[in-house]
Amino acid sequence: MAETLPTIAMMHSDTLIARAREGDKNAQGKLVQMWYKRIYNFGFKFFFDHDLAMEVAQKTFISMHRNIDGLQEPTRFKSWLYTIAVNYCREELRKRKATRSVSLHDLRPGESEESYRWEASSSRSENPEKQLRQSELSDLLQQCLMELSDEQREVVIMKEYEGLKFREIAEALNISENTVKSRMYYGLDGLKKILESKNFTKETIGYEL
Repeated sequence: MAETLPTIAMMHSDTLIARAREGDKNAQGKLVQMWYKRIYNFGFKFFFDHDLAMEVAQKTFISMHRNIDGLQEPTRFKSWLYTIAVNYCREELRKRKATRSVSLHDLRPGESEESYRWEASSSRSENPEKQLRQSELSDLLQQCLMELSDEQREVVIMKEYEGLKFREIAEALNISENTVKSRMYYGLDGLKKILESKNFTKETIGYEL
């Protein structure tokens, strides 16, 4: 009998990771199923580019397959996986900067239906005009995110949109929690100032910074 996604999710435990570390391909496959969308989303929000997000996700899970036997503590799997993803994001960024200066004109919204888009409001409206407005604000917020430094963008995405704890972010980036909090503070403050410079406030976009 095939396992359902909820069943697979319930198996996300130290036992599943332990099996994957021992070379169990089925267990490794389940981990990919469970984490692929989140790693893709992280890459998409970092680059605002579907192809680069796909590239980062694929490389991340190839690396996971090859190196999971060296993971010493199963409880650190999440931060370990994000460490790999962040490193590939940085690698792709270096490649882009080596060939041309990255600008907002080089970046485009993802074309995948699974693209994780910023939402201007937690509520969804059936009004087409409001939906269009929310889509435009979603793109605006993403473009503002791209104006942050790479270090600030990493932390803001991991904390606000991937839901990692400060400790997990610190482990993934190999920095102190205080440094994480500092980058988070300046990142959110930067987003607020960028939005204000474009004459947008939390009242007009329905988003709290």
